[in-house]
Amino acid sequence: MNIQQENASEINRRNFLGSFSSMMAMMGGVAITRAQEGSKEGEASERYSGPAVNVAVIGCGVWGRDILTNLSLVKRANVVAICDTYGPYLNRAGRLAPGAKKAEDYQQILKDPEVHAVIVATPTHLHRQIVQDALKAKKHVYCEVPLAHSIEDARAIAKAARAAKNVYFQAGLQQRSDPEIINVLNFIRAGAAGTQFLARSQYHKKESWRRGSPNPEFERALNWRLRKESSAGLIGELGVHNIDAAAWFFNRRASAVTGFGSTILWNDGRDIPDTVQSVIEYPRGGRLMYDATLANSFDSEYDMYYGTNASVMLRERRGWMFKEVDSPLLGWEVYARKETFFKEVGIVLATNATKLLAQGDNPVIDTQTATQGSLFYALESFIVNTDLVKTAINDFTNNFGADDQDALHDYIKDVMKNRVPAATWEEGYEATAIAVKAHEAVMSGKRIELGDELFNLS
Repeated sequence: MNIQQENASEINRRNFLGSFSSMMAMMGGVAITRAQEGSKEGEASERYSGPAVNVAVIGCGVWGRDILTNLSLVKRANVVAICDTYGPYLNRAGRLAPGAKKAEDYQQILKDPEVHAVIVATPTHLHRQIVQDALKAKKHVYCEVPLAHSIEDARAIAKAARAAKNVYFQAGLQQRSDPEIINVLNFIRAGAAGTQFLARSQYHKKESWRRGSPNPEFERALNWRLRKESSAGLIGELGVHNIDAAAWFFNRRASAVTGFGSTILWNDGRDIPDTVQSVIEYPRGGRLMYDATLANSFDSEYDMYYGTNASVMLRERRGWMFKEVDSPLLGWEVYARKETFFKEVGIVLATNATKLLAQGDNPVIDTQTATQGSLFYALESFIVNTDLVKTAINDFTNNFGADDQDALHDYIKDVMKNRVPAATWEEGYEATAIAVKAHEAVMSGKRIELGDELFNLS
C-alpha cells in the first residue's frame, strides 16, 4: 500500500481537534525553522547540517541541468562528476558544475571511488541498466520517475533496489519531500475535507516536446518521448506525480484505469498522443481524472481534491481549501488566512500561513519556498538520507566489523527511522506501474483492471 513515511505520517484526527496549538501546527504543517525564517532569495538551505556527499549526475539534458541547478542550492551536495553521451548537453552541464569530471560512459562514474551517490536523469527507457549497475557498484541512487517505461523494467529496478540492503535508493517523486505538499495532503488525510471521493489533475502547456539536433541519429535519441517503444507518454512522464499524490490522498491503491489519446496539433510523425485523458479508479468509488495536452496552455497545471466537506486546490505548491456550506465547523477556520477565487473563498493551507495572516492583504511569500521548489527538497532529502546510511555503515563497521551483514542491515533500518521524507522504491514502483498501465489504456482506448499481481514483486 502506498503510505507516506513515518516522519510525515497521517495526523491523528483527535489531536487535530484537540487544542489551538495543535490546530496551528496543522496549519503550519512543517515547522518554520531558523533557516527558513532567515533565508534570502537564492540562498542554499541550512535545515540539515552535516558533511558533504559526493554526487554524480547521469543524464545532462534539460532536466539533468535543472537538477544541477538545484543541487547548487543544497550545501551538502558536492557534484564531482557529470555524464551524458551527447556532447553539447555535457558541455552545457559543465558550466553548471565547473569542478566536476566529465564522462560519456556512465561506467566511468560507477568505477570512481570518490562518487558516493548517483542521480539517474537519463531518458526513462535507459534507467534500468544504469540503476542496476549503480546499485551493484554500491552507489546510492536517486532515480527519476517514472522508474521505467515498461512494467518489466520497473519491476527489475524495484527488485534491485529492494535487494540492495545497504544502499539508499530514492524514487524521484518530488512531492514526497516537499513540506508544502506534505502539509496540504496530510491536512486532507486528517479528515478536514470529509470523505475523499474525487481527484482531478491537469497539465496544459503548448509545446511540441521535440528537440532539435543537426545530427539525425542524435535527434532521434533526443526525441525518445515521442515514440511508443521508449516513452510512457504524457501520463507516464508527467502524470506519474499526480498518480502518486492521488494514492496519498485516497490512501488506497488504484484498481482500474481507462484512457483516451489523440494527436491534435503536433502531426510530425510522432506516435505518442499530444493530448490525453485518463480515469483512474480506486476502491469504494474514488476516481482520479487526469487531463494533459501539449496543444493549449490555458489554465496551466493544478490539482483538485474533493471531499464531502471541502475541496482542496494545489497550485504552484500552494494549497487552498474551499468548505461546503454544510460542513462542520472545526474551530480553526476563523484564524486562517482567506483568499477569494471568483465567488469562492479559499482558506490558505501553507507552511507559513500564520505569517501570511499577520501581513494583511498583501502578504510576502516566503522567499525560500518561492525559490526552492519540490525538486530542491527531493534532492536535499536524497543527500541527507544518503549520508544517514553512509554514517550508519561506518559507525557499525568501526565498532563491530562487517561480518554480520544482517545485523548491519537491521541497524541501518533503525537509523533510517529518522530519515527525511522522501519517496521509497515501493512508492516509486507503484506509481510507475499505474502510470504505465494508464498509458497502455490511453494507447488502446480500453479499460484495464489492475490486479494484485501487478504489485507483487515476489
